[in-house]
Amino acid sequence: MVSNIPASPAISRFPTADLRLAVETRGPEGGPALLFAHGFGQTRGAWNSTAAALAQAGCRCVSFDARGHGESERMAGGADSRTGYHMDQFADDLRRLAAAQPQPPILVGASMGGLLGIVLAGEVRPSPFRALVLVDITPRWETAGVERILAFMQAHPHGFANYAEAAEQIAAYLPQRRERKSEQQLRPLLREGADGRLRWHWDPALLAGDLVQESERYQPRLQAAATKIEVPVLLLSGARSDVVSRATVDEFLQLVPHAQHVELPHATHMVAGDANDAFTREVVRFAQNLALDQPAGASPAPFDRHEVLRCP
Repeated sequence: MVSNIPASPAISRFPTADLRLAVETRGPEGGPALLFAHGFGQTRGAWNSTAAALAQAGCRCVSFDARGHGESERMAGGADSRTGYHMDQFADDLRRLAAAQPQPPILVGASMGGLLGIVLAGEVRPSPFRALVLVDITPRWETAGVERILAFMQAHPHGFANYAEAAEQIAAYLPQRRERKSEQQLRPLLREGADGRLRWHWDPALLAGDLVQESERYQPRLQAAATKIEVPVLLLSGARSDVVSRATVDEFLQLVPHAQHVELPHATHMVAGDANDAFTREVVRFAQNLALDQPAGASPAPFDRHEVLRCP
């Protein structure tokens, strides 16, 4: 039976080495732990539907805004090359959050969040995670897809006059979505400036950090880390993604032979937003198989879409 535990989150501030992160926690304290790490330019809100469903099913779900994103603090150094945003800072934040959980969590990481998971699972012993769910990301990615994302992030430096204008631009960027975002949905994504215009929630200095300016130099490190991952891994990719391709998936499966791969046919790079029901089902199935102690690389168990979702 589905738990009666409310899925409404508890909000807290988590201290890292130099700033505080906005964290949401859902579900019972003793439930199996899942830690959700969003992609570059996103917020913890990307996981709301999945985290709420899993919490209602009895899981302990923790999501957070990465540094410089959403309601988390921004770095004082800004775009400074020495004190600005760097990959190892994001990875250390994630490591600290994982260590703060009562048990090693299953990491569900999209894009940037998944890359951080690969680094930590491959380079840190013991692994901070019980398992990895990588959401449309591999150690090597398609440059054109990433450039498209960054072009959108850089396209509106002066912001938007109102929420309707922002919704129009997002709809043009995500034509696969049937519904436009409402003002309520957009409020967590935009901040009103002193000039009255609405700008994205993330620190503009992020675009000057090495995650953007030198991202491809991390690929050899990511590939090396992937070969050292020992925990179970599920790669969920979108069939319509322009960031992950058949070539990068095949390469990843050679690096991590025990990894499982599921392709969601109607999803782009924004897997959780494009096909949330299917995405959530696959995460639940993977977690259930972990509870059964299936050997690494075993095929996922059949899933009945009418079955009540329960965390292990």
